[in-house]
Amino acid sequence: MSVITCVEDLRVLARKRVPKAFYDYVDSGSYTESTYRDNSRALAALKLRQRVAVNVEGRTTAATMLGQPVTMPVAIAPTGLAGMQWANGEILGARAAEQFGVPFTLSTVSICSIEDVARHTSAPFWFQLYVMRDRGFNNELIARARRAGCSALVVTLDLQINGQRHKDLKNGMTVPPRLTPANLLDMASKPAWALRALRGAKTFGNLAGYAKSGGDVIAISKWVAQQFDPTLNWHDLAAIRKAWDGKLVLKGILDPADARMAAAIGADAIVVSNHGGRQLDGAPSSAAALPAIVDAVGDQLEVWMDGGIRTGQDVVKALALGAKGTMVGRAFMYALGAMGEPGVARMLQILRNELDVSMALMGVRTLDELGRHHLFQYGAAREAANINPTIIETREQTEWI
Repeated sequence: MSVITCVEDLRVLARKRVPKAFYDYVDSGSYTESTYRDNSRALAALKLRQRVAVNVEGRTTAATMLGQPVTMPVAIAPTGLAGMQWANGEILGARAAEQFGVPFTLSTVSICSIEDVARHTSAPFWFQLYVMRDRGFNNELIARARRAGCSALVVTLDLQINGQRHKDLKNGMTVPPRLTPANLLDMASKPAWALRALRGAKTFGNLAGYAKSGGDVIAISKWVAQQFDPTLNWHDLAAIRKAWDGKLVLKGILDPADARMAAAIGADAIVVSNHGGRQLDGAPSSAAALPAIVDAVGDQLEVWMDGGIRTGQDVVKALALGAKGTMVGRAFMYALGAMGEPGVARMLQILRNELDVSMALMGVRTLDELGRHHLFQYGAAREAANINPTIIETREQTEWI
């Protein structure tokens, strides 16, 4: 593919270059995948309000997230097994994000470790924590993130039990991959991927010293599966807030009551998220849940959104609905699987360009101007997004030619 024009181009290329089990791991949801599909559908159904004859020279996509200046309000979300899309993928993603000027979040279940990423970057990155039954393990991960200079801790709340994804079961998705005849044939058909995989890290970097595994990835995988903690509660999160003196982000909020609890324990930001449709199938889309959550917590903390964001226009829509920032997971993984570090850089360029062009055609110069009055919500759009129609006149122009 000689010209990459959009994230969809990167997805198509990743599908050609990444073995099926690892591509499907990214491009799948739980059960019927209805929530996975609804994330994108709800955003697509929202229509942008075009304004003309507005001076949009000097517009900017710059913003802040957790007080950190960013070139656009888009952070790379924590994504497990990024290093299986492209060898050492977490390092490559962190470097591309640093160069571009947006945050990168490293997953607990990454292939490259916290220390690996820290050695290959100079800007602080964020670390995502899954709360495990072994509280000593949690405390050690937090301490490692602190020593590595991570500037924010992102705690994912919606994985107390793992949702079932049919594609993973059918593909025998494991790390290392189960060497079935179908998997062997598929990997053999992707020689460039296989050669990179031989040179890259091959274990869960953050977990290798635990579970008495001796670094054996199968033993680690079994240990992790047993460690997700169904007893996780707000008292545990309050304790994490006390233990972590940096910025705290709680990810996986879909209900206003939970958003208010996050504010009450002192979280700095929340992510309105359904885990990309990978957990509770039948949950609302992130775009549908966002407005009520924004209304519930106001300015008590920053409200971000992930789920279905594939374009700069999706970012515009999330901000217009009230989000202060966004996170991208699958877009990052598509880009990584397609082209490695240059792919991630290209994905970020695409999103920023689409964001900038959309702002210009909407008559918007700064992201702070965006609000629900910039969206036409009617008919199918209103039904898909589950948002009351709101069309409010913007201020009249005062400059005339």
